[in-house]
Amino acid sequence: MQPVLGTRAVRILEQAGLRFRDLDRNGVLDPYEDWRLTPARRADDLVGRMTLEEKAGVLMHGTARGAGGFGGMGPATRYDTAANRALIVGARVNSLITRLGGTPGGQATENNTLQELAESTRLGIPVTVSSDPRNHFQELLGASAGAGRFSQWPETLGFAALGDATLVRRFADVARQEYRAIGIHETLSPQADLATEPRWSRIAGTFGEDAALASRLVRAYVEGFQHGAMGVDSAGVLVVVKHWVGYGAQKNGWDSHNAYGRLASLSERGLAYHVIPFRGAFAAHVAGVMPTYSILENATLDGRPLEQVGAGFNRQLLTDLLRTREHFQGVILTDWAVTNDCSPLCRNGVPAGERPSFATVGMPWGVEDLPKRDRFVKALNAGVDQFGGTEDAAVLVDAVRAGAIPERRLDESVRRILAQKFQLGLFENPFVDPTTAERIVGNAGFQAEATRAQGRALVLLENRRKLLPLSRRMTRVFLHRIDPAVAARYGFTVVSDPAQADVAIVRADAPFETLHPGFVFGAMQHEGNLGFTDGNADYEAIKRASAVVPTIVTVYLDRPAILTAVRDRATALLANFGVSDAALFDVLTGRARAEGRLPFELPSSMSEVEAQRSDLPHDTAHPLYRFGYAKRY
Repeated sequence: MQPVLGTRAVRILEQAGLRFRDLDRNGVLDPYEDWRLTPARRADDLVGRMTLEEKAGVLMHGTARGAGGFGGMGPATRYDTAANRALIVGARVNSLITRLGGTPGGQATENNTLQELAESTRLGIPVTVSSDPRNHFQELLGASAGAGRFSQWPETLGFAALGDATLVRRFADVARQEYRAIGIHETLSPQADLATEPRWSRIAGTFGEDAALASRLVRAYVEGFQHGAMGVDSAGVLVVVKHWVGYGAQKNGWDSHNAYGRLASLSERGLAYHVIPFRGAFAAHVAGVMPTYSILENATLDGRPLEQVGAGFNRQLLTDLLRTREHFQGVILTDWAVTNDCSPLCRNGVPAGERPSFATVGMPWGVEDLPKRDRFVKALNAGVDQFGGTEDAAVLVDAVRAGAIPERRLDESVRRILAQKFQLGLFENPFVDPTTAERIVGNAGFQAEATRAQGRALVLLENRRKLLPLSRRMTRVFLHRIDPAVAARYGFTVVSDPAQADVAIVRADAPFETLHPGFVFGAMQHEGNLGFTDGNADYEAIKRASAVVPTIVTVYLDRPAILTAVRDRATALLANFGVSDAALFDVLTGRARAEGRLPFELPSSMSEVEAQRSDLPHDTAHPLYRFGYAKRY
């Protein structure tokens, strides 16, 4: 069937009543331009036409430069066209992560500018635009983007709390439509990592600590985004599941974005357990896998010690385990900046009082002292196809010309990457309609579904005196971190003194510490103690309110908080994984029901957290609330 063609500058060829884009402008229908051929056949033809420099560019997954801060690497609402021309036309890079916000129509228009630049190149290879997750609550540069106008759903932990694969598949299908509407073709998600180390800062993006549950939901996520169970198609979004493998077992909970957190601690049994969720992705023919930054400290595979290098450089993990044993045939994309240098400031942090800079960031764990060219070569030999967060294509060109790696090794990876561009239909039409984007992204129907999911994912932990659902006689309410206008819409009168209230409602966040402010990611991530202590602003609000009035507390669990100090003060206690005020009030007033169950244990003390194993689930000695716990009313 004749596909819809989109073009700005290249002409259309007609043959036997069919239409094709003349991407190389030679007036001939070349095999790679012929949509009747298979993606593999088209990729083979295109690789044969490419220069070494063009092949090296395909192996880079860079950053679309925004007209904003962080050297164009951070959030913005417009692109820097000159900077992106240098990447796409000059460096021949055609995979780029976007961090744009703003209106859906504006983002669609800006992504079209990237495709216009790509259309002007010698072979007209379109850009694959990728994104970190952007349909949730958490916003952290380098991990997730703000929802903005996109439909806002609970974190993936909320889906784990519900355990509903059909809902996960529906969420992913909605997000797929929103992504494609603005010109995004690849999601750097989901995290198939397991939350077996409670102190780790990346837990919010996981499906919890249970491998079987995570595997089932990861599979549904991939199927929804890729538009089917057999791999991505021209309406789908490429899924890059991450982080292969063992990232959730970080030693002491430190994160491997940071030099001090480069180690994960896994036994061979633990490593096998952390592989299980990825099998759900493999069953759905996931397009890509992203290796973890971490070095798996003292781990073994088949009884043999693992090389003590980050997974992006580890042939045992990528070729022996992922390619050979698990039969993965898609694209292996490194996490960002693994080939960068790690300066003394990167290794040790900036001096006290100074602000760390992204210019110092690099994560070449285990190969810090190798020259950059050797890092690229080692990663390729380990099994990597594409390098995230870098545009150093010239380094690969130099490596081939110096005989450090054969050009045919680049060809192998280029074929995989190009075949996926063909599957996406980008060679026929990479452009999107800004008007359609405005209609689709975050529309009322999508957001209604998302809001219902937020409320359903709440976990009821305590409901003393049958406080919930709230009686209609309880009309005067004291609020902490909740919009009074929302409470008023539900018929409540907001008071400023808890002593004047019938009930108090308090939002709280899981506690954390900032223990490494001299490191870029350490300064942003939640580390350390999981318990509520005096001086914590949310805990002080809980104490103040609960001393005089029945108090409802909802805690946002981006990590498994220790609720020992809160449980006895709260009359009703609910865990949330991202919930709007409206969705919360729907549940509190009985218009909706909290249906979630805990997707991880909640420990009773930090001493028990410190005593548990980082790589295995359900193993604190006396959890305050067990995995799967929930009350009902």
